[in-house]
Amino acid sequence: MGLQVACQPLNLFFCFVGVLIGTLIGVLPGIGPVATLSILLPITFRVPPVAAIIMLAGVYYGAMYGGSTTSILVNIPGEASSVVTCLDGYQMARQGKAGPALGMAAFASFIAGTLGIVGLMLVAPPLSQMALKFSPVEYCSLVILGLTLLVFLSKGPMWKSLLMAAVGIFLGCVGLDTMAGAERFSFGIIELTDGLGIAPVAMGLFGISEVLLNIEESMGRRAIFETKIKNLLPSAKDWSDSIFPILRGTVLGFFLGILPGGGAVISSFFSYAVEKKVSKHPEKFGRGVIEGVAGPEAANNSASAAAFIPLLTLGIPSNAVTAILLGAMIVFGMQPGALLIQKNPDLFWGTIMSMYVGNIMLLVLNLPLIGIWVKILKVPYSILFPLILLFCLIGAYSINNNVVEMVIMIVFGVIGYAFKKFEYEAAPLILALVLGPMFDVAFRRSLMLSSGDLTVFFSRPISLALLGSALLILMFPLLPWFKKKRDLIEELED
Repeated sequence: MGLQVACQPLNLFFCFVGVLIGTLIGVLPGIGPVATLSILLPITFRVPPVAAIIMLAGVYYGAMYGGSTTSILVNIPGEASSVVTCLDGYQMARQGKAGPALGMAAFASFIAGTLGIVGLMLVAPPLSQMALKFSPVEYCSLVILGLTLLVFLSKGPMWKSLLMAAVGIFLGCVGLDTMAGAERFSFGIIELTDGLGIAPVAMGLFGISEVLLNIEESMGRRAIFETKIKNLLPSAKDWSDSIFPILRGTVLGFFLGILPGGGAVISSFFSYAVEKKVSKHPEKFGRGVIEGVAGPEAANNSASAAAFIPLLTLGIPSNAVTAILLGAMIVFGMQPGALLIQKNPDLFWGTIMSMYVGNIMLLVLNLPLIGIWVKILKVPYSILFPLILLFCLIGAYSINNNVVEMVIMIVFGVIGYAFKKFEYEAAPLILALVLGPMFDVAFRRSLMLSSGDLTVFFSRPISLALLGSALLILMFPLLPWFKKKRDLIEELED
């Protein structure tokens, strides 16, 4: 049934559009899938829900493919998850091996993405069945664990991430209280009665702020490493060197991708570290070895597939991208979680099977279009970013055809710019904004069921295990070993 849904002409078209835009966004540094999804979200309101989700999902995993192109050719990661690819990919390009590096990145992405989707298909249904046993108490504890994991895996001091999550939960309370019917923090503004929309807030925090930051930095034109790209198909030796890094990266990325927080970013760093550890020639890493490209590229693509598991089965987004997808599903009247497979099987299986189709499209697209991507990289930022700003303004206005949404977007754009200047991550805020209403309702329903007794969160085994895990995660930074590991990851990302 999923294949039948995915192969409908309309869904195939939107899948193609999604992966094409995703690849382009991955190629262009400084935009990213979060800002892109935020810009595209208002447009999808006029599209059938299944086609819209298929397109938005295609943008996400398509960006994982495209990010390697700039890492290899420009030494600038198009995506944060492609930072590690710069280390060996760019050195291979300087040695005249840009073709094999680009080709292996594409094939590794395809293999890992496909295997990751198989894992998603196998793990999601049983996890969804388990989630049916969750009451509001367990959901409340699950949201706390999700936010805690995201805060722990975020860059910078934990107190900053906790503060951002708290602000996000507060912003999620703006609007009409669904349980009491009273308005909260709307200050008499009618447009705020429905709450702060995920689209204008995300467009501001990620899209507008990125425009402002890049205008300030005046990046201008980027220097493209001029080399003839040939031999895109990797040799037999390249395959023998890469096959085990691809498989290890796929497994590592899949399990890390399920965790809330930058799964694709963390998994690519861990994959590189593992490959360097098991290699017979670790001293060559950083000087242009194909294993340093294959492993991390496999890990970040496998992680992007695994990120859909908590979203589709538990209704818990694992990063800012899946938080926007969650918001889109809610707008379309679909509630991701335990009952999604039963109530919307066309969306669930159609999205999964579209990812199979999308991965094939990406493999076919990526190799022939590399020359075009190189030309696009030469577009000056002075032309590119006014267009992004224009699309953001049009998208914000088109949500409800009112100026208030535009004002919200601009305000959060300035706030997002300030966050980036003072090194506050916006991802915990946007995730908490989406999860805030869910947490609010689940917490209050839990207290209603227990007659106000807070011990209900500790008397139920699943809830106790979730809260205990959250507490342990908060204590990890206090331990010297974990602090060193976290500092190492931040140093690598920088």
